[in-house]
Amino acid sequence: MKKNTLFQIILTLLLYSQFGFSQVDVVYNDLVWSDEFDVNGAVNSTKWHHQTQLPAGGSWFNGEVQHYTDEITNSFVNGGFLNIVAKKEPYTSQGYTKQYTSARLNSKFAFKYGRVDVRAKLPIEVGTWPAIWMLGKNVNEDGGFFDAAFGTTNWPACGEIDIMEHGITPSQPANYVQSALHTPSSFGNTMNIGGTIANNLGTDYHVYSMNWSPFQITFLLDGVAFYTYNPAIKTPSNWPFDLEQYLLLNIAMGGIAGTIDPSYTQSSMVIDYVRVYQNVVVDTQIPTNFTATIGNVTSSSVELLLNANDDSGTIVYDVAYGSLTNTSAGTSGIQKSLIISGLSPNTNYTFSVAASDVTGNDAANNSIVLNATTLGVIGCSGTDTVAQQGSFSMGYNYAFETIGTDVKITFELLDTDRVGVVAYLWKQAPFTETPMSNVSGRIFTHTLTGQTMGATINYAVKFAYANGLSVTHYISYVVGSNCSLDQESFDAFTEFNFSNPAHNYISITSGSSIDKVEIYNLIGNKVLSTTLNTNEIEVSNFSNGMYLLVVYSGSKRGIKKVIIN
Repeated sequence: MKKNTLFQIILTLLLYSQFGFSQVDVVYNDLVWSDEFDVNGAVNSTKWHHQTQLPAGGSWFNGEVQHYTDEITNSFVNGGFLNIVAKKEPYTSQGYTKQYTSARLNSKFAFKYGRVDVRAKLPIEVGTWPAIWMLGKNVNEDGGFFDAAFGTTNWPACGEIDIMEHGITPSQPANYVQSALHTPSSFGNTMNIGGTIANNLGTDYHVYSMNWSPFQITFLLDGVAFYTYNPAIKTPSNWPFDLEQYLLLNIAMGGIAGTIDPSYTQSSMVIDYVRVYQNVVVDTQIPTNFTATIGNVTSSSVELLLNANDDSGTIVYDVAYGSLTNTSAGTSGIQKSLIISGLSPNTNYTFSVAASDVTGNDAANNSIVLNATTLGVIGCSGTDTVAQQGSFSMGYNYAFETIGTDVKITFELLDTDRVGVVAYLWKQAPFTETPMSNVSGRIFTHTLTGQTMGATINYAVKFAYANGLSVTHYISYVVGSNCSLDQESFDAFTEFNFSNPAHNYISITSGSSIDKVEIYNLIGNKVLSTTLNTNEIEVSNFSNGMYLLVVYSGSKRGIKKVIIN
């Protein structure tokens, strides 16, 4: 099998060169460290350190019940594979006797930025917790390889990158593998989690990969990306990933991995290879053909369309606006769509955009200055106290905003005496319940994608908290409209027809009398209001595009899209 190692490495590079650009932001090509496990016997001590020292108190974290040992029965190389073996056996060390043994290996190599590939087969027995992961070289953890010389920082400020974990997600299918990041802003039961299904997890080998750039961390299974971590604004709290990290391989037992089967004897994580790639060739060529233009603009975001060429394959774009900055990477020769979000409506913004390569060589035409004015808010907002379940003391704020063909729904609970608040968006028909994302405090949001302009949607929010819940009433919103369309309550009016698309005139016919007709553009501005004296409305002075046609008949109102060309 190991006769094919060179072929496997070349094949891996070819696959990444073909597919990697679409899945990761920076492609790393140069193999800088690896272990192919070619020599039978003990683990290579020049590359790996056995971490066996128990934490203070005599137990490993998360309720685990194993001793990590340097016994050859717990970690050895055979036939081109590293075997990490967890066993049921009494073992006494450091004054503590435990009933299970395993191994925990630290790489004696640390690095900053690059890609890790580990080809492995996993144990799947209940109670086993195999892991391929990384810790900051500066972690203060007694017994770790780098601790004595570099251990100045407590966990999680050192940063933790979990490339692969299995056995700690009982709510997921058996073949589910998880990747996670632990930072000062989110650790332990972290929210920074991605996962995917690895077929035949216990019998087949899979390649578990992590691609780490200065801008984002992407996790891949067999070369296919499934989760990317990329905070828009990076701080030491959410991005402690700008210092060297080292690799860990281990199997933990019990704890949050669940109760171990009484009949369990032993199982192994079998590893074919561990490889680390970086880009080590010095790049002296500057990016060329750098362009930057404005794309789609909404009330809260501006799209920047960026492009440049560089021999390294990667372009770094730095965007400055006001007191803020945004840095991201793109692929050479491929237009990058960068969305600058969190902007204020009806506001002019100036963006200064610069391009460089990962070495720091700047494009000759840096910087390009762009100006854009955000649109007015297309949506509705308000405050209410009505509850369909439970009750509200102070009530809630709500807002519906149309952004392109999406609708962003935001609710804020005003009651201040609720503890542990979470929110779920309720769809009226057919009923569904969707978790909402917490913005801050008691503000929650969720975005509905691919909505139809002019359609009426009805949503409520369930606020759940310690010892109770309260549910708002259902609120109706017409997609693409401002509150001016929704200030009064109307029954639906559908008994009318009209010419669509329309040119110069919109012809409207109905068996019911029509009292008034209004036309709105898609940013919610009323552009026409008239009574219908004839069955035609002149629109010859309108710009080509889509509009909302609002027709009133008594206590009824109908809203439909119309195209004018």
